[in-house]
Amino acid sequence: MTDTAIDTGPSHTAVTGPPVTTRLHLLPQTNRLRSLHTVIRDRDASRADFVQTSAQIFRLLLDTALDLLPVTTRSVRTPVGQTYHGLRPAAPVCGVSIARAGESMEAELRAMLPQTRIGKILIQRDRTTKLPHLHYAALPPDIATSQVLLLDPMLATGGTALAAIALLREYGVFEEDIVFVTLLSSPEGISAVHDRHPRVRIVTSAVEERLNGDAYMVPGIGDFGDRYFGTDQPR
Repeated sequence: MTDTAIDTGPSHTAVTGPPVTTRLHLLPQTNRLRSLHTVIRDRDASRADFVQTSAQIFRLLLDTALDLLPVTTRSVRTPVGQTYHGLRPAAPVCGVSIARAGESMEAELRAMLPQTRIGKILIQRDRTTKLPHLHYAALPPDIATSQVLLLDPMLATGGTALAAIALLREYGVFEEDIVFVTLLSSPEGISAVHDRHPRVRIVTSAVEERLNGDAYMVPGIGDFGDRYFGTDQPR
């Protein structure tokens, strides 16, 4: 797909499945997590430290997101001949990264679930209209029957997230089957997503104070993609 305008609303909320009572899942603000945030928020952090520390937070986020997905029972025999009554995912899990920043989260997801298929979406804003445009989408053919982890480290205005969710809905994915996994969120972005798509769940490691005039989150981390991929301008 190339240069396709995306209609971000209104949503077509699925009528099947239980309602989501908790839509925002904020990681526990432990000393360990705050220590990791101190590294990535430091403007003087090296790219290596930024990348390595971000990966640690991604693992925490993905672990929380996976714990939200439906499971079914499964019994196995242990090496000592006993039966363990356990669990397994009730449906396939699919990752969808919003390029380019979302691609930074793929390695951790693959490490946790090696067989998981990962799709990609590239959405950019038109400089004149300011509307999100879909430039590229490659999604697994069975995505409509999967539990989808939508990956993007930043939820600022919510425009890109809304466009990505709208695309997933066009592919037949139910709102309640989408978990948006993001490093930082703004109150404005959270409200934008939940006003339009109330059953989409958001997993984040921090909710920032606000957006500034340039739509950067405050206190924030700057441009995640530039810092992660080393394309930020030298000071």
